[in-house]
Amino acid sequence: MIFCSPTKGKMTLEEVFAEIIAYMKDQPQEQYKLIIGTDSQTHLGKEVIFVTAIVVHRVGKGGRFFFCRRKQYFLQSLRQRIFFETSLSLEVAGRFTNLLSENGYAHLNVEIHLDVGEKGDTRELIKEVVGMVIGSGFDARIKPDSYGATKVADRYTK
Repeated sequence: MIFCSPTKGKMTLEEVFAEIIAYMKDQPQEQYKLIIGTDSQTHLGKEVIFVTAIVVHRVGKGGRFFFCRRKQYFLQSLRQRIFFETSLSLEVAGRFTNLLSENGYAHLNVEIHLDVGEKGDTRELIKEVVGMVIGSGFDARIKPDSYGATKVADRYTK
């Protein structure tokens, strides 16, 4: 799994982890949020681009992000896409939290930002995908509070 940083280029998940820890150590007195979110966009009617973003948010003072793009040639329904987005976020979150715990940062929480909300076609899926995330041990955020998926990841699906 290769991530991209707008400033550093291509990076492995381990390099992303090291970059995030260095960013937090730079100003340890600040409060941080670790966020993972995925969004998708259909292209040419058959391929779907999925982008998973990892965001470290220095609360009130900006942040940094990294993203990974994947193509799929199926998932015709919105329901399939939302569940696949959620599973991609959970996969990355699981691997990232393993790195956190292996390196003495198990106390840091990871939020999963979902591309679902009370308005629109995804409202019927909220309980199911939020349940998947909470059942996996993570905090879940939906629109309008899910900027990791709806702003950061969305930006790179086009």
